Amino acid sequence: MLEDHGYYCIDNLPASLLPAFIKRISSGDLDVSRIAVSIDARNIPDDLRKVPAIVHELRSSELDAEVVYLDASDATLIRRFSASRRRHPLTTETIGLREAINRERELLEPIAVLAGLSTDTSHMSVHQLRELIRARLINRTSSSLSVMFESFGFKNGVPVDADIVFDARCLPNPYWDAELKPFTGLDKPVKDFLSVQPEVISMLDDIKRFLQRWLPQYEASNRSYMTIAIGCTGGQHRSVFLCEQLQQAFADKIINLQVMHRELSNKETVTHHD
Repeated sequence: MLEDHGYYCIDNLPASLLPAFIKRISSGDLDVSRIAVSIDARNIPDDLRKVPAIVHELRSSELDAEVVYLDASDATLIRRFSASRRRHPLTTETIGLREAINRERELLEPIAVLAGLSTDTSHMSVHQLRELIRARLINRTSSSLSVMFESFGFKNGVPVDADIVFDARCLPNPYWDAELKPFTGLDKPVKDFLSVQPEVISMLDDIKRFLQRWLPQYEASNRSYMTIAIGCTGGQHRSVFLCEQLQQAFADKIINLQVMHRELSNKETVTHHD
């Protein structure tokens, strides 16, 4: 996908060769303005330890060096390796898949802490990951802070890549209304119900004030990405409604703004009734 948008892509370039490659690109030998390099456990361990210093050196130059870190839960990674029947590069006769995954995380931890964008792909399909990368990287219209509002259900766990989490489980729940239960926070019946609840209005106003006060401070500290997660019990009604309302409230204030509904994205279809 990145190649389709003008990136020169290299899979698992030995990290120690990255400075020389960048130097050659910068010399004008190749007509390339955007480069994407993937690094994983297949890289030489000693080279992986050099990556933080290399990134720091690149950032100290005139180059815009950005680190994106993709991860998933152990259970998800084990399931993906089993489904693909591919061998993890760190497995041996004495090291099983779970231990190999843990070792890979240890090797990549110094790189992970450098990431401006860290994403947990456990609940994503390939298509959803593609859309996320498109929205947060490719379609960024400026270097300003990129903000994503993400709804989720606490019963499926808090998103590990969330920077700020708000808990909406104390709000009136449309789930307990037989007529509203089949709908989601995207649908008019649920929106009409929640939009007149005093507690919902108060929480929404409080979140708006908090973000208006603190998002500029995050941006001033050179943050490139923020994921603001809002959770309810199932991630179907209240959290979805709040994220949609926040997207509307900040649409003219934040240039790079996206919304993702984790639990709705995991369904095969979502029906709208506006």
